[in-house]
Amino acid sequence: MTDAITPKVGSGSDESKEARRRARRLKRFDSPWMNPKLLSGAGILVGILLFGLIGRIVWNPDLVFIGSAPLNLPPLGFENLRGESGVTAHPLGTQSSGRDILALLIVGAPNTLFIGVIASLIGMTIGILLGFSAGFIGGRTDDVIRVIADVMITIPPLMVLIVFQTSIGEIGILTMGVLLSGFMWQSPTRLIRAQVLSMRESGYVRMARLSGASTFDIMFKEMLPNLVPYLFGSFIAIVTTAIVTAVGLETLGLGPQRVPTLGRVIYEAIDSAALLRNMWWWWGIPTALLATMFVGLLLVNLGLDEVSNPKLRKV
Repeated sequence: MTDAITPKVGSGSDESKEARRRARRLKRFDSPWMNPKLLSGAGILVGILLFGLIGRIVWNPDLVFIGSAPLNLPPLGFENLRGESGVTAHPLGTQSSGRDILALLIVGAPNTLFIGVIASLIGMTIGILLGFSAGFIGGRTDDVIRVIADVMITIPPLMVLIVFQTSIGEIGILTMGVLLSGFMWQSPTRLIRAQVLSMRESGYVRMARLSGASTFDIMFKEMLPNLVPYLFGSFIAIVTTAIVTAVGLETLGLGPQRVPTLGRVIYEAIDSAALLRNMWWWWGIPTALLATMFVGLLLVNLGLDEVSNPKLRKV
């Protein structure tokens, strides 16, 4: 009897262990950070970055230089107004300066995203410092920061940047990101200030004060981790705003001129009347890639909203 019962006990134990392992695996995938919108948007953005990184290896980036390719060739499977067909050496066609469209996209897409990231990083850093200072310290500090942010947020950045850049001349990608960051810190400052005002009287903040923690430790070790989803969402929103502003400047002929960006490619197509010449690939393909980038940023932003706000999650 004993020998007959023993294997059943061991088998039940193994089954319970396997069930616990399965439950742990499911719990990991049940994390709010596994949001489908967030993962889809992040996949699109990573794909664009890999397109730029791997593309430089499998494709010749020197084709972005003027005169490096035949003029006005259409993409593969299409013909231009002169009856010329696309060739495999330039699968997305070329433009009037003899530059390969695929090479321009490979180099220009990461540059466009890089401008937005630089502006967002600097703007978020300023916003975190000012928002915490205004919300936690309060008093006159809060009044000064709030008034400055309210005044700055009413100033149209595009008009100011147009005047500023026309006065300093040609700029690079890094300089472009730094200039844009000067108009990207107001929104995160207001957001973080509002969150800190609601958190500073919470129980764990009071306990930290009673334990003798410094103001710096309370702000950046106790409160900041609880704001991570909001900070990520604000970061993505600033990246989107910065890219839109940068593309707006570039389509006006401003912004970086020696380095390819998607906005610069679209400007050159407009300046060369590509639409009237039926060279749709010159402006259409960069516009489609830019739209794909915005879709990825939007999905990430929506996913982060659902992560930070449980009410938005589907049951």
